[in-house]
Amino acid sequence: MSVLPIYDQKSRIKLVIVVLSLVIGAVTVIYTNLLVRRLREREQQQVNLYARTLRFLISTEVEDVNTAFLKTEIIDANTTIPVILADGEGNIIDYRNLTLPPGLSETRREAFLRNELNDMKGQHPPIVVDLGLGVKQIIYYKDSLILTQLRTYPLVQLAIIASLAAIAYLVFSTSRRAEQNRVWVGLAKETAHQLGTPLSSLMAWQSYMQDSERFQGEPVVEELAKDVKRLQIITERFSNIGSVPVLKDEDIREVAERAVDYLKVRVSRKVVFKVESLLEPGATAKVNIPLLEWVIENVCKNAVDAMDGRGSITMVIRHGGRNNRQVALDITDTGKGIPKSKFETVFQPGYTTKKRGWGLGLALAKRIIENYHKGRLYVRWSEVGKGTTFRVLLNG
Repeated sequence: MSVLPIYDQKSRIKLVIVVLSLVIGAVTVIYTNLLVRRLREREQQQVNLYARTLRFLISTEVEDVNTAFLKTEIIDANTTIPVILADGEGNIIDYRNLTLPPGLSETRREAFLRNELNDMKGQHPPIVVDLGLGVKQIIYYKDSLILTQLRTYPLVQLAIIASLAAIAYLVFSTSRRAEQNRVWVGLAKETAHQLGTPLSSLMAWQSYMQDSERFQGEPVVEELAKDVKRLQIITERFSNIGSVPVLKDEDIREVAERAVDYLKVRVSRKVVFKVESLLEPGATAKVNIPLLEWVIENVCKNAVDAMDGRGSITMVIRHGGRNNRQVALDITDTGKGIPKSKFETVFQPGYTTKKRGWGLGLALAKRIIENYHKGRLYVRWSEVGKGTTFRVLLNG
């Protein structure tokens, strides 16, 4: 088995993008969590200082310069940490840094503050301020808005990193696909061009031999005519790559049988072909005949190789797709089978299990069906040692 190096590099680039995204995300989360922990400790220290200052101010009967300084620099300086001050029985005395919705009645205001107090209980243990003589006040607090935003920041950044990674992946895939398309089209057009000159010469020789009395009745003339016609079909196929093919309503059974008739005399006689239709007679699908025949030939040749030239290939035409609105052509062989892990890999250009060949047959077939017919080509079933079913879905 082999895959062309360019496609191996594709997987490595994808892996690099994923690994870099994970590393950046992990470093971001770790560093942000460190900042959150430090900021949380700082806020806790600030609230503890707030509690000690409050206890000192309440216990001091005379207000002087020092108490005024403490009130201004510690109590009033807290403009970020939401705080609720309650008495020993849980009655709310005061609050700071809480934004109440405007126009609340006294009852709703009390309910709002109670909800905030419950949230604070869930975040941090309350701080009890002992004022002496059995009098206590309790300080409840929760994380500041800055700390809350900082805690959610890694999630936002991870989402951004994931989005950028996805965009990079899509850009890479799109550019790679566009490059592949250019290669496919260029190769096809050049092949059609190169076939044109010898084909014209063969057509001239065929015409000469048909008109010559010397070759009258010779089987070689008829065989040459068949091969010339075949070359014309192949040239037409390559010419259609890269241009928008004309799709017409065609009888799929007739197309399949015509492709089989061509293959029968060109593969091992130990391969048995069978075509069945479960549709009503004359059922059609929108296809381009030369391209669809090419697909059938490529899939069947792949099947012949998988069977080592001995076995059976059965084509069944039936309804398929969503709500059975499409026409399905199932091509089943009795070959070696495909491991489930290779169901997608077999369609990659360059993938082959043969010693010779470029591994382009199935890749080209998939491109013809999905790009030009807007259908699907995939492995419907396969079991190692028993065989494989390829399904071609076409629009009716």
